[in-house]
Amino acid sequence: MTTPAAPATPFAAHAARTTATAARVLRQLRHDPRSIALMLLVPVLMLTLLRFVFDGSPRTFDGIGASLLGIFPLITMFLVTSIATLRERTSGTLERLLAMPLAKGDLIAGYALAFGAVAVLQSVLATGLALSLLGLDVVGSPWLLLLVALLDALLGTALGLFVSAFAASEFQAVQFMPAVIFPQLLLCGLFAPRDTMQPVLERLSDALPMSYAVDGMAQVLTHTDMTAAFVRDAAVVAACALLVLALGAATLRRRTP
Repeated sequence: MTTPAAPATPFAAHAARTTATAARVLRQLRHDPRSIALMLLVPVLMLTLLRFVFDGSPRTFDGIGASLLGIFPLITMFLVTSIATLRERTSGTLERLLAMPLAKGDLIAGYALAFGAVAVLQSVLATGLALSLLGLDVVGSPWLLLLVALLDALLGTALGLFVSAFAASEFQAVQFMPAVIFPQLLLCGLFAPRDTMQPVLERLSDALPMSYAVDGMAQVLTHTDMTAAFVRDAAVVAACALLVLALGAATLRRRTP
């Protein structure tokens, strides 16, 4: 007589549902070459274009390229994740999934895991290209540069999952980029030092995660070791990504109204 298997623990059950969701999303992405090209090749092409724009001024490329190494993955992951998640809702797939014993947190975690895996590959490709072929010169460890690029890509994934709950169409999802990404891009310190901005704008920039991503890249660019400021910046970006994922789970709806 065989002994019945012990029931799975709640953690194991959640983990199984999360990995199953991630595997399904990755299978769908495999059949969507345009999305794969957008996520993997666009940051690489943009960095290459930037390198030739500043061909006569390599130091300028070092300063801006390190920051954009994190910003480009954030933008592309935001776009692809928001549109892909919205497509799941409008096609009825999300409604069918949530009718199963699948918690919203499991679903969001599965999406985050799948797109996070793509974000890892994207960050490795962009960072490797920038350091090896484009001649990006950084004082600090390339691994720290890769870490910030990966955290930025994960933040873009989290933001895309979150805003997809408020869009009724793919066009609306794209429209969220000027509202969510552009203000951060203007206030992150890439175009002007944040301490030279108007006090209100400086305080606003202190509340935006992209500011800490740019500051973290600057730390790698100018310091040989891992500074306390870098740890703070990386922790803020990671915490913001987790917070936005939690908000995404809380606001997830079965279908588009």
